[in-house]
Amino acid sequence: MRMKEDDDALQASIKMLERTSKGVECSELEAITFQGIQAVELRTGFLRCYFVIPIHAADQDGNWHAGAIATLIDGLGALTVNSFTGKFKASVDLTISLYSSAKIQEEVEIEAKVVGSRGKLTSVLVEVKRKGNGELIALGKNWMTSKL
Repeated sequence: MRMKEDDDALQASIKMLERTSKGVECSELEAITFQGIQAVELRTGFLRCYFVIPIHAADQDGNWHAGAIATLIDGLGALTVNSFTGKFKASVDLTISLYSSAKIQEEVEIEAKVVGSRGKLTSVLVEVKRKGNGELIALGKNWMTSKL
């Protein structure tokens, strides 16, 4: 994994992602959702990962379940915001648009980036694309805050 900066918030986000992808020190839902995710690049306010969609994330048609996509978008957005602010924040406005389906065992590329900050609010954009051709699968826009 490539890292660009060396600060405490960034290091905390890296460790959290590594532990969560291995099912350590996280909820069962997080462990299932993040299992096998591979961070490729992480810097302050930015995260790129590769992810092979596991069988347990399938809907009845063998596609990646929309709820699993949403959980991953929210979690990776939170990690990216933490690398930027040094604080884990709660989602206050999460919008997800699904553009295409993805099949189980398909590999996707996920990119999350902080796009704005105002007071206690931070906005993050998360794109999920098919690895290889870059086709957009899902787009998540999330405003997060440490205090309501």
